[in-house]
Amino acid sequence: MVERRQLLKHLDSLLQTERFRDYCPNGLQVAGREHISHIVTGVTASQALIDVAIERGADTILVHHGYFWKGEDERITGIKRERLKALLVNDINLIAYHLPLDGHPVYGNNVQLADVLGLQIDGPLSEDDPSIPGHIGRLPRPMSGKEFSAWLGECLQREPLHIGEETDTIETIGWCTGGAQGYLQVAVNAGVDAYLTGEINEPAVHLARETGTHFFSAGHHATERYGAKALGEYLADEFGLNVEFVDIDNPV
Repeated sequence: MVERRQLLKHLDSLLQTERFRDYCPNGLQVAGREHISHIVTGVTASQALIDVAIERGADTILVHHGYFWKGEDERITGIKRERLKALLVNDINLIAYHLPLDGHPVYGNNVQLADVLGLQIDGPLSEDDPSIPGHIGRLPRPMSGKEFSAWLGECLQREPLHIGEETDTIETIGWCTGGAQGYLQVAVNAGVDAYLTGEINEPAVHLARETGTHFFSAGHHATERYGAKALGEYLADEFGLNVEFVDIDNPV
């Protein structure tokens, strides 16, 4: 068991939250019990994840996607009301780390995804903008577009969308987990053969085709499963807590 204040101080220091200008508050978002012993980790604080945490008797939920995003409706209605009600009635803490969890050099989504896929990290996705959390590197071995697409499907259990020639050989790659299709031009500027992220939009298809850069969209959720899981495993070892990762599947 650990005091909530102690745990939050440790996490804020570990993840260096002060370095990030984010779209949501990082750290404690909803206060529950002051003493923490059982944490459920997951990608998003959906109602389904909250329900599992209640069922399993957890006192804390730790996620990548929490609440209170900039620009959203501030009124406590609809699903926001139901989620907050469930947390408050059951005295469950909600802790969320967004960009700090994307960019952490050990437990971050991007580093953890590289480990899952066997990618070699050679450097940051952008040398000029350290706020971009992605990386550039190399595949485990040179693969054709078709082979790498199949490798992604096998590792992530999600068939990716691939823009590019299936027979082209890919050696170098840039990646940034989640909804980072907007960084495709950064990857193009870095001169890599391919770019991997979670989502895709209409302009990215044309940019990929016209620059000859392979684009792989492997799922926002599927590419961001691993940071919260790794962070939870670290906390279990560091503080002797009961921590369990719950994967609420999401096809996006």
